[in-house]
This record gives sequence, structure tokens and C-alpha cells, in this order.
Amino acid sequence: MNVMNTAAGYGWPARLLHWLIVVLIVAQFVLANMAESAESRMDMFKLFAQHKSVGITIFALALVRLIWRLANTQPRLPMRTPTWQMHVAKTTHWLLYALIFVLPITGVLGSAANNYPVTWFGMFTVPPLIGSNEALADTLHETHEILAAALFCLAMLHILAALKHHFYHKDNVLRRMIRQVN
Repeated sequence: MNVMNTAAGYGWPARLLHWLIVVLIVAQFVLANMAESAESRMDMFKLFAQHKSVGITIFALALVRLIWRLANTQPRLPMRTPTWQMHVAKTTHWLLYALIFVLPITGVLGSAANNYPVTWFGMFTVPPLIGSNEALADTLHETHEILAAALFCLAMLHILAALKHHFYHKDNVLRRMIRQVN
């Protein structure tokens, strides 16, 4: 089992980080929806506290994944992939990274502007990076929701492209993120 990425596929650390982040992002959407429809304010606050903790975790894992990506070879797309599709794939990946980093930042800043604490699973509290400001809190909340919708749309594009490669082109693009490909 390869640790490092190769021109043909991803090593196990890249695959593990990818799928951990995917699962946690799905959990984020579930937690946010559960919090918004919670029956009591206390349940809502507990769910949002979990949402914030998972967001911090995603940020940390994405940072590790980005460092891993920059330090490793990236598997190549199949030779027959048109140049424009290679550019779209590269742009989509970098936009996904940007959103994965910016979403937790807007969430933490929005919480600070709302004067709500941000803790990581109750183990430590993130110091408020800005002061209480209701107008800014509203703007950051709206920005956070718009960015979450953008992340959802880009993730769908990413998934559809992977499925197209797997079922239509019958190449290893999807397989190399699921298992070792030599």
C-alpha cells in the first residue's frame, strides 16, 4: 500500500483525508439542518456547537491535506482528457479547497460577531477574533450560507465528473481515490 501519491494514483493518506473530509462535510449539512429545525433553543445551541467543532476539524484536516497535496505528486488525468476539462478539474479542486477553508472562517467570525463562543468539542475555546457586531454577524451568516450552497454545487460537479469518468469513460479517475491503483 503506497503512502505517497504516484502519477497513477493516490497514496493512502490522501485517500483517507479525502474521505474523512467528505464524511465530515456531509455531517455539517446534517447538523446545520437539524439545528435549524431543533425543537428547543437548547437543542439548537448543542447542535450548532457540534457543527462548529466539526467545522474546526474539517479546517485542520484540510490544512493537512493541502500540505500533503503540495508535497506530493498529483495523479494525472487520462491522456484523452480534453485540455479544457483538465482546467475545469484543476479550478474545481482549488475552489473546493478555498471553500473548505473559508467556510469555517466565516462561521467562527460570525459566531464571534454574534457573541457566541466557539469551542472544539468542549476541550478548548477559540478566542473571539472580532468583537460583537450584529450587522456584521448577519452578513457573515448570509455569506456562510451562500458559501455552503456553493460548496454543495461544486461537490456535486466533482461527484458527477468522477462518475462520468467511471461509468462513461471507464477509466481509473474514481478508482484511484477509492483504492490503490498502480
